[in-house]
Amino acid sequence: MKKKLMSIALAAVMSVGLLAGCGSSSSATSSTDVSTKEAVSSEAGSAATTASSSGVFDASKYKTKKDKSEWTIAVVTKDNTAAWFKRMKIGVDKFGKENSINVIQKGPANADAASQVEVVDQMIDQGVDAICVVPIDPGALESSLKRAMDAGIVVVSHEASNLKNTLFDIEAFTADAFGAAIMDELAKAMGEEGKYGEMVAYTTSTTHMEYANAQLKQQKAKYPKMQLINGEKIPTAESEESMDTAYQRAKEVLKANPDLKGFTGVASTDCPGIAKAVEELGLDVHVVGVGTPNEFKPYMKKGTIDTLLLWDPELSGYVMCKLASDILAGEDIGDGDGYNAGIDGYESMSLNKGTNRTLIGNAELVITPDTVDNYDF
Repeated sequence: MKKKLMSIALAAVMSVGLLAGCGSSSSATSSTDVSTKEAVSSEAGSAATTASSSGVFDASKYKTKKDKSEWTIAVVTKDNTAAWFKRMKIGVDKFGKENSINVIQKGPANADAASQVEVVDQMIDQGVDAICVVPIDPGALESSLKRAMDAGIVVVSHEASNLKNTLFDIEAFTADAFGAAIMDELAKAMGEEGKYGEMVAYTTSTTHMEYANAQLKQQKAKYPKMQLINGEKIPTAESEESMDTAYQRAKEVLKANPDLKGFTGVASTDCPGIAKAVEELGLDVHVVGVGTPNEFKPYMKKGTIDTLLLWDPELSGYVMCKLASDILAGEDIGDGDGYNAGIDGYESMSLNKGTNRTLIGNAELVITPDTVDNYDF
C-alpha cells in the first residue's frame, strides 16, 4: 500500500502545498522559559539591517555570531493539546536535547488564527532567533512574519505552501499525491461507487483545501461512479480543529444524506468525530483520513475507520528545527533543493518554487486496521 502511495507521489505534478493536519485547543509548553530573554538583541538588529539591504529571503544573511547555546528556536503550533502537536513536541524537544539548543513549542489557547498571531508576536518581541510555524491561516500571519524576518529572525513553516513570508516551507509530500491517495483508499473501501463527503478544519487552511481538491480531482479522473455531495462543493463541512465540532457537523451531514457511503477528513480531529457520528447513527459509512494512530485505533478495530494516512509530526517538528538551526549556523542551504535533514523521509528533499520555496520530502505513512498496533502515538 505504501508503494502505491509513493508511486502516486512520483507521478504527481510537483505543484505542492502540504500537509495538514491537525489539532485543537491548547496550553503553552516549553523546554525552557523564554520570558527571561531580552527584547531583541543588538545583534538581531544588525542582522535585520543586513537582511533588509540584501533581501530578507536570502537564507545566507541569517547567519548569527552567537554561540548555539544562546539561540532560542520557537515552534508555534495550531495548539498544543491535540495528540498531533503533542507528538510534534517530542521531535522538537529531541532536537533541542541532541544539539544543546534552547527550543520551545507554544500554541494559542484557542485554535484560531487571531490567537496564533498573538503567540507569534510574543515570540518576536521576546527576541527569539528562529520561528517555525504551522499556520492556522497563513494569510493572517503574513504581517507578523514579515516583521520577524525584517528583525533578522529565521522563519520556517510547515503546511503552508502559499505563505509568502517564510524562508522555506517544509512538507512531507505533495498535496496532490496525498489527496489522490486518500481518494484511492476511500474508493477501495466504497467499491468505487456511491456518494461521499469531505471535511477540513477551515477553508483558510491551505493544505487541507489542497488535499480536499486533490481528492475530488482524483475521483473525477478515476472513479466516475462516485459523487461528492452538495454539488461538489468543497468542503462538505468544517471541523474548526475540534473533534466535538467534527462530530456535530458530521451528524448533520449524515442525517441530511442517508445514502452517504463515504466520508474523508484531513484534520486530525475530523475522522474520530465523523466515526463517532457514524456509530451513533448506526450507519454503514466508510471513513478515511488523517490523524494519529492511537486516536484512530478504537474506530479502526471496530471497522468504522478504514484507513489512516499521515506523516509523523515528531519528524516534521524535528526537521523544521534542523533547517532553522542550519540557517542560523550559516550552513550552505542555497535554494534548498536536495536539502538533507538527516531524518528518514527527509534525506534529499526536492524543491518546488511557487509562492514560496517549498521543500518536499517522501515521508508518507498508510496505516490499516492490521497495522495500527505497530504505532504508539
